[in-house]
Amino acid sequence: MDIVLSDVLPHQRDTLSMNKLLERLGEIGVIPVIALEDAKDAAPLGRALVDGGLPCAEITFRTAAAADAIRSMAAACPDMLVGAGTVLTIEQAAAAIAAGSKFIVTPGFDAAVVDYCLANEMPVVPGVMTPTEINMALSKGITVVKFFPAEVAGGVKALKAMSAPYQGVTFMPTGGVSPANLADYLGLPSVLACGGSWVTPKNLITAGEFEEIGRIAQEATNLVRQIRGA
Repeated sequence: MDIVLSDVLPHQRDTLSMNKLLERLGEIGVIPVIALEDAKDAAPLGRALVDGGLPCAEITFRTAAAADAIRSMAAACPDMLVGAGTVLTIEQAAAAIAAGSKFIVTPGFDAAVVDYCLANEMPVVPGVMTPTEINMALSKGITVVKFFPAEVAGGVKALKAMSAPYQGVTFMPTGGVSPANLADYLGLPSVLACGGSWVTPKNLITAGEFEEIGRIAQEATNLVRQIRGA
């Protein structure tokens, strides 16, 4: 039976909306992880990613330009899923939400940040590296988590072993993921999508080579389709 949003309670609508967003990220398969030094690059970068078939981005709070970059990219590409990454504090989460972020990703599990996001109906994907942290996420009703740093933490073999007891949990591996091992990660049933910084090399952003970034994004899109047989 189809679910009609008008027929469900408000908190159920929020859950459905969050699930739909995460489902869309899963369909895309690769989430570009971006540290922007200058917010002026956000709009052309967003358009390049969309043109390349990757209408999503995780703009990290590793630079002071993060909030402005999120705002600029979201305005230039309104249908794009622009999120915030490397969110370490409630203040950063608040800035990301105010800037128009559609989701938030954290490198580790911080209960205060997670609670703030949930209270503000903001999809949040907390970072985990151990079963204990997965349990912490589950205690908050969160079933999509970031496996970080993926390669350093044991890569595909570790993720496969760790996901076995958690049948209802899906992962977004990030850290060391590249075209060379993307198929290994996306081949796991427990993997929703992978975060990757290789799509948006810093030197190409600085040089304004957005057409080249679009080409790399298209390669990533084609690789996802090839891996999934789409």
